[in-house]
Parts: sequence; structure tokens; C-alpha cells
Amino acid sequence: MSDDLQRDLGLYSIVTISMGAMIGSGIFVLPALGFKKAGPAVIIAYVLAGLVVLPAALSKSEMATAMPESGGTYLYIDRAMGPLAGTVAGIGAWFSLVFKSSFALVGLGAYLLLFVNIPANTVKIVALALAAIIILLNISGTEQSGQAQAIIVTIVVLALAVYAVNGGLVLETSRFSPFIKQGSNGIVVAAAFVFVSYAGVTKIASVAEEVENPGRNLPIAMLGSMGLMMVLYAAVVAVVVGLNPPDQLITGGPGTGVSLTPMADGAGPLFGGFGVVGISIVAVLALTSMANAGVLASSRFPLAMSRDSLMPSRFSRISPRFKTPRNAILLTGVVLLGLIAFVPVVELAKLASAFQILVFSIENIALMAFRESGAESYQPEFTAPGYPAIQVIGVIGGLALLTQMGTVPILGAIAIVLGGIGWYLIYARTRTSRVGAINALIDRDTEGG
Repeated sequence: MSDDLQRDLGLYSIVTISMGAMIGSGIFVLPALGFKKAGPAVIIAYVLAGLVVLPAALSKSEMATAMPESGGTYLYIDRAMGPLAGTVAGIGAWFSLVFKSSFALVGLGAYLLLFVNIPANTVKIVALALAAIIILLNISGTEQSGQAQAIIVTIVVLALAVYAVNGGLVLETSRFSPFIKQGSNGIVVAAAFVFVSYAGVTKIASVAEEVENPGRNLPIAMLGSMGLMMVLYAAVVAVVVGLNPPDQLITGGPGTGVSLTPMADGAGPLFGGFGVVGISIVAVLALTSMANAGVLASSRFPLAMSRDSLMPSRFSRISPRFKTPRNAILLTGVVLLGLIAFVPVVELAKLASAFQILVFSIENIALMAFRESGAESYQPEFTAPGYPAIQVIGVIGGLALLTQMGTVPILGAIAIVLGGIGWYLIYARTRTSRVGAINALIDRDTEGG
């Protein structure tokens, strides 16, 4: 049985995988929640969150070209800081991405109910059915999954562009005044909350082993999709604020809570009778796309960790027929289905978000470890500019946002870290003797002292 994956993903496919991983709850659900915390300045919060993610995107772009293999976050942190840190990062990033995929599929229910006449209690069944289809699609081939992603994301991006352009012509400018209602602290809190909108930008590094010409395509896809999404987010959120009365965003949701369908709320006046239905269909497509990108990327973590003996060897097996990591996808799929069926993921989504912020900061530290260690095996084809200032800013910015997440999400991140440490001590420690690049740096400094 071959353990080789096929390089089937071209530039357009991985750009759309990256964008599809970002276009989801961040644009269709979170704007109203961010508005409650920052008022119209939620637009700035989206830009600020993107700027905090950018250093990690630059760092990961460089590391991906040096190690164009499956595993992404796990692989880079493991090789930089050793298998303990790698185990924590791999399990945590895997769980966070699966959690985010389940959140997307459950969260699409609010939009689904706007145009499909089904009982509210059947939304979970629909989410489970969509999850099963996504799992089968990923098992059947990465190329097929990438093609489906490209088609869906292209439709969604075009729809969002039409929404932003048309909305910009009719929005009410009075709704932007006063612009900063909650002060600068409100903007920072909102930025921490919407940070997850960009968390998908680096998912494509997890499938680097299946990317054509990774030295060129990975940095272009990651940084290009990041730039496009920062512009698109700012434009769409500005239209959402300008189209909807503040009370609609803050109290127009279930039980007079925050609206969970802010884009659809303003679509009626903008597009007429078809507006709400049209935007709702686009939202369902986008959230399904987000879940697909999550399964595609997260399933590569068990694959990479299995290759390094940090997980059972069965998860590194590649299907001889489909050339996909079938067992790793099935493991990811079982957890995805379980979360949808039994866990209130909408209420608990922030638990995984805090860990994502922590990982983004650690990725910047990993790049510094590689650079300073001078490891001969580290030969990236792309070099991140602004080193080390950009990475230091990324670490500080990420940790600053983490403090704004609240006690429960931080405790959730700590629980994920402790779970990863527990798995390493119980299963992985006796199966590996590798050390990270940072060990060489420490040894060099010790000898020099």
C-alpha cells in the first residue's frame, strides 16, 4: 500500500480552499455579535483581527515552503519545538478545526429555516446528512473535494461582491455615527471575538503535500486569500451596518437576542422578495464549504502525527484506490458527527477559538526557532519579510487578543493543552526520541555560556 499522496491541487483550488475556510460564520453570523461589542467600529475590528493574523500567515507561508508535507501547524511546531509541543499543537489544532466545521454545519440552520419549510428540530438531521456527504467526498479524492470547493467558493465570493457593491449604493450613512460607541476597548474585544473569521487562512498548509508547485503556490494562496478576505470582510460588514437598524442587529435574533442572520436581515430591502432567500442559500453554501475545508485540512493532522509515531500507525495509511488518508478522514468524520449530534457547539465554539489564537502566536515562535537555530535542513523557498519584528508583533498581538476572550474560552484552551500533554505522556513519549530545532539553539547557547 502506497503512503504517497497525489499533488492534485493547483493554485486556484488552494486559494478557494483557503477562502472557503474563512467564508462562513465569520461573515454570515458574527457581524451582529461584533456590532454589539463595538458598534459601527466593528469594521475596524475585522481589519485589526486580520492584521494580527497576518504575521502567522507570513510565518506559515515560509515554513510551508521548507516542509511541503501534510500536517501544517503540527508539523512546524513539532519540528521547531519538539514532539511534546507538536502533540499539543496537533491534537489541539485538529480538534479546533473539527469543532469549527461542526459549528458551521449546525450554524447554517438559522439560514436554512429562512427558505426551507422544515421543523426547527430537523436542522440537526440536515447537518448530520451534510457532514456525511462531506466525509464521503473527502474520502473519494482530494482533487474532487478541491474542485467542489472551487465551484462553491467562486459562487459565494461573487454573491458577496454583488451584495457589497449594491449595498454600498443604498446604505444609510447616519447609521455609522457615532462610529466608535464603545471606545477603543470595544474594538479590541470585538477583534478578539471575530478573530476566528481568519483562522482558516493557514489551513491549506495542512494539505501542502497535495499541492502542485508548493514553493510558489502556497505563499501566493495564503497571502492572496488573506488580502482578499480583509477587503471583502470590511466591505460586507460595512454594508451590514449601513443596511440594518442597530436594534435589528442587537435584538433581532432568537429570544430578542443578537441576530444570527445579519446579512439576510438587510437583503430584503436590497434585493426585494428574493433577497432573503438568495442570501440564505449563499450562506448555506458558504458554511458547507467551510465545513468541507475543515475536514480536508484537519484530517491531515492525524496522518502527520501517525507518521511520526505520535498516533497509531493505521492513521497514516493511504487508500490505494483514492489516494487519500481514509482512516484519518474517518476518525475526523466520526468526531464531527459526534459533535453535531451530542454537543451544543454553537454555545461552546469560543472554547476552540481561544486555542486557535494561542497556536497562531506559537507559530511565530516556531519560525524564530528555525531561523535562529540555523538548521541546514531548513531551506524555505519563500522568506517572510520583516523578520523578527513582524513575528514579535504577531506573538504580542495574539496574546493580547487572547486576554480579551473571557475566562471560559481561556479555560477551554488550557483544557486542550492539558489533554495534549496527557496523550503525549500516556502514548507518544516512549515512541519517539526526536528533538526540535529549538534544542539546537539551547545547546548552542549553553556551550557558548
